[in-house]
Amino acid sequence: MSGNHQAGNEAWHRQLHHTGHDELSEDTAQTPGMRRFEAISGKRNGSRKIWMGKAIVAPGMVSGDHHHGEAETGIYVVSGHPVFVFLEDDAERRVQTGPGDYIYVPPYVPHREENPSPDEETVVVLARSTQEGIVVNLPSLRAEVPELDELIAQLVAEE
Repeated sequence: MSGNHQAGNEAWHRQLHHTGHDELSEDTAQTPGMRRFEAISGKRNGSRKIWMGKAIVAPGMVSGDHHHGEAETGIYVVSGHPVFVFLEDDAERRVQTGPGDYIYVPPYVPHREENPSPDEETVVVLARSTQEGIVVNLPSLRAEVPELDELIAQLVAEE
């Protein structure tokens, strides 16, 4: 078998990586008011274009305002009724969710998670389009995010 053919064949036979529910790591970017746990990333599994994990917001807690840089984020609500807060036309918009719901967070969009329940934690599964979990903590939802302005200008120019 030639070297090129063997190398190509090996690329299609790489191993799968399993992370058990009890093997998640808190060694990932964090935001006050919530805990993130990393399952799949470049440093843990060698992923190149995806980061996955879960986040927990304790009863009555509110996370700090933050964004996830260039990453697109998909969120699946496992349990609880988290509220996702962001700005729309300079006013806070609140998206109330429950188990089975999905949320899409575009790149650079400031937001926060809230758990209005006095006795039930919220658990969500996170998927990001970057190799590592990017978290940029902000002083408020109204903080300047120049990258978001640039992205919006680019999208408008493409229309």
